[in-house]
Amino acid sequence: MQTNKSSASGRPISMSRRSFLASAGALAATANMGMFDFASSLSAAVPRSAKKPLVRAVFVRPDVDRYWLGWPGAAYDIKARQRQYTDTLEAAAKKFEVDLVVIDKPLHDENAVNAFLAQLKRIPPDGLFVISMSLNQSWPHINKIAQNHGKVPTVVFSPMGTSFTGHLQETRNIPGVFTAATQDIEWLHFGMRMHRTVWDMKNTRICICAGDKAHDRKLEVIGTTLHYIPSKRFPEEFKKVEESDEVRAMADYYAKNAKKIVEPNKKDILTAAKNYTVCRRLMAAEDCQGFSMDCLGPIGRHEIKPPCMAFSRLRDEGGLGTCEADWNAAISTRLTNLLFDRPGFMQDPAPNSVNNTLMAAHCTCATKLDGFDAPPEPFILRTHSESDTGVAMQVLWRIGQKVTIMKFQGPGKIILGTGKVLCNIDTPPAGGCRTSVELELDGVANALDTKGFHQLLIYGDLELPFKAYCQLAGIEVEHI
Repeated sequence: MQTNKSSASGRPISMSRRSFLASAGALAATANMGMFDFASSLSAAVPRSAKKPLVRAVFVRPDVDRYWLGWPGAAYDIKARQRQYTDTLEAAAKKFEVDLVVIDKPLHDENAVNAFLAQLKRIPPDGLFVISMSLNQSWPHINKIAQNHGKVPTVVFSPMGTSFTGHLQETRNIPGVFTAATQDIEWLHFGMRMHRTVWDMKNTRICICAGDKAHDRKLEVIGTTLHYIPSKRFPEEFKKVEESDEVRAMADYYAKNAKKIVEPNKKDILTAAKNYTVCRRLMAAEDCQGFSMDCLGPIGRHEIKPPCMAFSRLRDEGGLGTCEADWNAAISTRLTNLLFDRPGFMQDPAPNSVNNTLMAAHCTCATKLDGFDAPPEPFILRTHSESDTGVAMQVLWRIGQKVTIMKFQGPGKIILGTGKVLCNIDTPPAGGCRTSVELELDGVANALDTKGFHQLLIYGDLELPFKAYCQLAGIEVEHI
């Protein structure tokens, strides 16, 4: 399976890793990027945990200095290749902040494999690389490791010359095992990124402001913790936010950089910037790496102004702000951020039965759709359409852009597909939410059959790497 595809915009999916900025000082980082002209004192940065995932790597090959006949061949320099794989893994571990332990002595016979499996059971790491270095003699041992890997996410790396079609069959459908058969040694960086992401998702806490009781829910399979706080916390915290220099600078950025301002006035934009401060403060107070809330309830009761611009800002900096307390959309966003360094657009799907297309709309959308380090797409400041209050984003999507559409449907399953942007839709004359695009879907005979709600749209063709991750994490994939 090829997983190092680029997006249609030409940006690679394996860009430099950016952890969610809520744990690293979001505003300081964005100020360094030149996005905003203000300091980081808007919110207290939550220190990132010093703990890292532990990943082991083993080589499976005969314990010899040189091969004779058969793949990978006598010209294959065993020591040089093992050194190359080790160097690549070590560079990836440094890049993604992983503690890596490489076992140099090859697993070459049944006794060595059994001893390794006993150690794996006794002291399981957070992830495992098993590297094939022989066509025929490696695979009985690799298959045994894959079948007995326990709950350790396992990447089997089979560089060109070490597997035929038949060799790859026994590992292809084992949950928690992904086999990467490729000539691309640099793919190991994405493999390491997948291990880091599996660990990060298990250690993620998402603050959900909804209901009237505080409680935690740890999700099965993906491992993310949903941390609920009472909905009254948001308006209470908003009352404490002053119109500081930072708040004014944020409002000024959006006012100056918008392609156009239609409905909102200066006060509306300042209020929207204060909403961002509330989100950041609540995340810091609750030790969380994302924020979601039941926004429509308090908006309807006139307790708050819509947080659409605040959520857009959170998404632009590599975090998540998710509407309507939809935790499936929240964990989808967190996964997309960690795996691809770009935001997703949570949207309401509206099939167009005349064109057999999908219209997708919501009032909050990130502007940095190409990636957190990329220039923003053009945006217009509007009101939240359903209340005609506050500040919402109409982001103009690139026509012809390839997109991925995905969403968790419970913590152990995602729906996944691809499509292409056909046009942006204006409101008015159309109804619905402010950012609104029409898509042509791939492999969907009738748009009325599109699965899910609040699916994420993401720039780029990311279907294969999503599938690779889901195989490693034990998550079921269903076509959109």
